[in-house]
Amino acid sequence: MMRSSPPNFVSIRRQFDFKSIEMGQWVTAQERDRVALNFYNALMDLMKVLNAPETLISLRGSLGLQYGKGGRLGVSAHYIPAIRKLSLAKNAGAGSLAHEWFHAFDHYMGDKMFPIADRMAFASKLWLNDYPYGPHTLNLLLAQCYETILLSPDGKQPSALFVASQLTDERLNTLYYSKPEEMCARAFEAFIEDSVPNSRFLVRGTVGTDEAKLGLYPSGEQRLMINEMFQQYFSLLGDALHREQKKLANQAQLSH
Repeated sequence: MMRSSPPNFVSIRRQFDFKSIEMGQWVTAQERDRVALNFYNALMDLMKVLNAPETLISLRGSLGLQYGKGGRLGVSAHYIPAIRKLSLAKNAGAGSLAHEWFHAFDHYMGDKMFPIADRMAFASKLWLNDYPYGPHTLNLLLAQCYETILLSPDGKQPSALFVASQLTDERLNTLYYSKPEEMCARAFEAFIEDSVPNSRFLVRGTVGTDEAKLGLYPSGEQRLMINEMFQQYFSLLGDALHREQKKLANQAQLSH
């Protein structure tokens, strides 16, 4: 796509159809321009890896972005299900975008994949709790992604990622790393980083970091299998969305 001027948050919102983009009061104009470029490059990388149009990135216009606003002490980034907004902390959220985007996607798919579910629930958690899901090819593939992340190859035991996450939670006396939505978001991070995106704002740290050494990111054969499943799923989803966009464009032309 040719651009006549550097991207800003107005053009980003228009291109991707985000519900909203909000800046914190301490974000300067100069910082806003720099961060807009980082967001733009990261989102373009994400779109390329997922073989998807902008409508997937904004989750059909349902997702909002925040930067330097509504932060939590000690948390560099978070997703807020109640208002469907992805929030990165000022000067600390770089590398977290892929993780938080998958939280938003996982939440978005909750009541799409599982029609009788609570609209606040994550699809990964619903799948692990054996909720029935609609018999669509894409749902079956996404379920296989969750299974590859959360269960052993025979589907009868927790996966290596699950076990490592539980051990870390036990050591820290918390419940965070072994939540299904957190394990799936970290697995998605690994998939994106292995696709070698240009943007370090999108993802970094799934290899060689302390968390990776603890087994909190997939590794070895499991990582390869997860990457293959995500590739299959998002390739098929992207193709479907591209066809939908083309059909809508043709209909718009005919109406004129």
